[in-house]
Amino acid sequence: MCNKAFSQKGNLISHQRIHSGDRPYTCNVCNKAFSRKGSLITHQRIHSGERSYTCDVCNKAFNEKSNLVKHQRIHSGEHPYTCDVCKKAFIFQSSFVQHKRIHSGERPYTCDVCNKAFSDKRNLVNHQRTHSGEHPYGCEVCKKSFRQKSTLITHQRTHSGEHPYTCDVCNKAFSIQSNLIKHQRIHSGERPYGCEVCKKTFNQKGSLKTHQRIHSGECHYTCNVCNKAFNQKGNLRTHQRLHIGKRPYTCDVCNKQFNQKINLIRHQRIHSGERHYTCNVCNKAFNQKGNLRTHQRLHIGERPYTCDVCNKQFNQKISLITHQCIHTGERL
Repeated sequence: MCNKAFSQKGNLISHQRIHSGDRPYTCNVCNKAFSRKGSLITHQRIHSGERSYTCDVCNKAFNEKSNLVKHQRIHSGEHPYTCDVCKKAFIFQSSFVQHKRIHSGERPYTCDVCNKAFSDKRNLVNHQRTHSGEHPYGCEVCKKSFRQKSTLITHQRTHSGEHPYTCDVCNKAFSIQSNLIKHQRIHSGERPYGCEVCKKTFNQKGSLKTHQRIHSGECHYTCNVCNKAFNQKGNLRTHQRLHIGKRPYTCDVCNKQFNQKINLIRHQRIHSGERHYTCNVCNKAFNQKGNLRTHQRLHIGERPYTCDVCNKQFNQKISLITHQCIHTGERL
């Protein structure tokens, strides 16, 4: 039983309507009903467009005083809601309530089509559009439409060229905040995503997922010419250039063309004389990491390539191939 006390009779009556479900005040535009006259007046501003409350810092206007008060915390830096688990602070109560579900695991919003559950109602609404096919947010420039407003805002930057997120180390700018966060890990060396099988770590979640396919043997991407399968879409695209003879990367010194950018970079070291990879035993330098690995086998005596006819071993694959010609009689 509610024992709340009131100083005015009107407040008591309004409070009693909340418990009784009585809503005597109805909007003449959308027929939504309210228990308090003040709530009806505030609601009607949605239809009239009236915004009586203006921020004295940025002049943004609001139709409710409470929304203005919340907004002003952005300027004041006030964060009145603090999580008692991780001490993270929030400007808005709604954000605070949503955050607490991370710790509790609570997911009160469930999709009535596939039963997938969400901690935030907006995420459920966005998810349900995957079933309905609804794309309510349209770009005025190219007419492309999106399920989420945030995706539309990000897309519009492709037309405006806006890059609002800048790295404070190297000043590289990004159109999406998540791309800035990923980029900053290059400077910090942070690798928060670890493989449970081999313990290799990555600075991006997508890179971890791609890596895990090595262990699972999963290959989603198949060539429609030769049916060879790949675990990365980029590797499939590179492979398909072999069939069409496409070589989009050209050396600006000798005009030699390559089907992969990495092969062009390696080739250009021939012209520049650049040798990044140095042997830690004899200090001999190489322009390719693979050549360094092959060289280091001389020091450790490793010979991983074995002839299946006479069992002779070699430290380079090309040496094995040349040797096998002795048995086959083939001339290279």
